[in-house]
Amino acid sequence: MTGKTMNRSRAGNAAAFLFLAVFGVFIALPMYYSVINAFKPISELFLFPPRFVVYHPTLQNFAEILRVQSQSLIPTERYVFNSVFVTAASTGGYILLASMAGYAMAKLRFPGKTIINRVIVFAILFRPEVTALPQYMLMAKTGMLDTFWALILPLMSTSFGVFLMGQFISAIPDDVLEAARIDGAGEKYSFFKIVLPMMRPAWMTLMILTFISSWNVTGAQFTYSESMKMLPTMMQQINTGGIIRTGVTAAVSVLLMLPPIVIFLFCENSVVETMAYSGIKS
Repeated sequence: MTGKTMNRSRAGNAAAFLFLAVFGVFIALPMYYSVINAFKPISELFLFPPRFVVYHPTLQNFAEILRVQSQSLIPTERYVFNSVFVTAASTGGYILLASMAGYAMAKLRFPGKTIINRVIVFAILFRPEVTALPQYMLMAKTGMLDTFWALILPLMSTSFGVFLMGQFISAIPDDVLEAARIDGAGEKYSFFKIVLPMMRPAWMTLMILTFISSWNVTGAQFTYSESMKMLPTMMQQINTGGIIRTGVTAAVSVLLMLPPIVIFLFCENSVVETMAYSGIKS
């Protein structure tokens, strides 16, 4: 095999492209169907077989959102504020927390580091449903139920971000940090001025993951006041109106999916770079 290169044939490239195209269409079809349903009048929503085109597009479903919410005791602006605030606070806070923890796990030496690292990896296996009850008991005992802390802190308690950041920081050469220490830089300066800027692809990847999980939180498990609920809760309430509100539900779904899509498109290249370089050491 010396001197030879491994290249796919044109048929192999065509087969791979065809598979990815079919797979991509399969994934995008539900999203596309939700979008067109948001612009369908009620007369086109329940046609059989389902139509993947809109013959008489309308914005009535979006206008109906405001009418439906005008009958609620809690204005729509409150749901929007709760979602935006919790998402921004949890995403920004978790990126900083996971970056600092990942830096310590990757570049510092301290007793029990190996055990802590294994616990972090093991904790990735736990589903949110498993930790929901312990989190609720913790929030109840600390008096944080029905507050923003009860919504933000659980979103910052996952270990995957620490693992991801640690893997990426491990790829940063130790010589860079040693040179900074020789010049008199402390750990705080090294982290914020040297390591954190180099971690941009990793924390933008983590931003996508945390943003999506935070944006889809309802807040129902830790909050009781309606004024503390999030946008997905508003969507659930609209769904209770029955099939007559199918178009309104589709319109709300489109509005909810727009921010994650924008964030993903903005950070897409960083995701690819993170997956390519995480774990590669000098």
